Amino acid sequence: MTEYPLLKQIDGLEARHEEIATLLGDPSVLSDKARYAKLSKEYSELEAMVAAANRYRQLIAGVDEAKEILETEKDEMLREIAKEELDVNTREITKLEEDIKLMLTPKDPEDSRNAILEIRGGTGGDEAALFAGDLLRMYAKYCERKGWKLEISSASEGSAGGFKEVVCSVKGENVYGRLKYESGVHRVQRVPATETQGRVHTSAASVAVLPEAEPFDVEINEGEIRWDTFRSGGAGGQNVNKVESGVRLRYMWKNPNTGITEEILIECTETRDQPKNKERALARLRTFIYDKEHQKYIDDIASRRKTLVSTGDRSAKIRTYNFPQGRITDHRIGYTIYNLSAFMDGDIDDCIDHLIIAENAEKMKAAEI
Repeated sequence: MTEYPLLKQIDGLEARHEEIATLLGDPSVLSDKARYAKLSKEYSELEAMVAAANRYRQLIAGVDEAKEILETEKDEMLREIAKEELDVNTREITKLEEDIKLMLTPKDPEDSRNAILEIRGGTGGDEAALFAGDLLRMYAKYCERKGWKLEISSASEGSAGGFKEVVCSVKGENVYGRLKYESGVHRVQRVPATETQGRVHTSAASVAVLPEAEPFDVEINEGEIRWDTFRSGGAGGQNVNKVESGVRLRYMWKNPNTGITEEILIECTETRDQPKNKERALARLRTFIYDKEHQKYIDDIASRRKTLVSTGDRSAKIRTYNFPQGRITDHRIGYTIYNLSAFMDGDIDDCIDHLIIAENAEKMKAAEI
């Protein structure tokens, strides 16, 4: 009888699925909002594995039955049917095993979260700010394709256009799981609009993608937050000049990793509704603290896995956008395409898919799946 080593790993996950189903009906779990949310998420993720496991066992039973018929049956018609069944089930088992291996690959628990996207112009002056603006447009187009909602929380415009710095929130399904691969330094090679001699310049912008924290992930004493209000700058409308809709948040926080108390300052002028701006500033505060408190965890994971795909190092040069050649190169996996125009219009899924495949291959090798 053929051995199927994946069955042992599947058995453990099915048992965990049943255990969670029981826990979700426990009154003590129902009263604990954070634990209930965590278990509900795990239960939902295991559902696909349980369905795949059931199908896997059906296929194995079909293979065994077909083999038995071929060993004992003399009727040629029945033998032909059994051969066909054996071939079909064997092919489907091979495909399903790859799917199950992918499901068994250790997942980043943050993948399903919304994200905070930060883009900053780097070396290159005005051209870097313009490129940061181009990256924001690229991500906005990408979010539109995915059905995600991107909102600008704060922005500092460049003198010639674009942005010195822009911070956005992105909400949708599995946002962080895909956008996290964009963290790092993005380099652009092109002739700037201000260049009179047609020379190609190189400049850069940095991108940081953080998982958005849920309210119960971090503890914040909202009574200790100092709020200031101010009039939003910018053009358009009498409201801008008369209503103090912009908010500034100050919060003293002790970093548990260093023991140092520091002041966190966050501004939000995204809307003309002060309560909404306060809500968004609070969300950014939670995410900032969450990111700081989990940095040690991220560093530990990166040092153990040493993946080239998503090290969490936001200073690493990850991609080059060469406009004269119409070329995009992702340096982490040697991915190159000559479709820059479509890429800048938000068609970046293929690159992200290749990064995910490369990282999953590393994870499966490390986990010996």
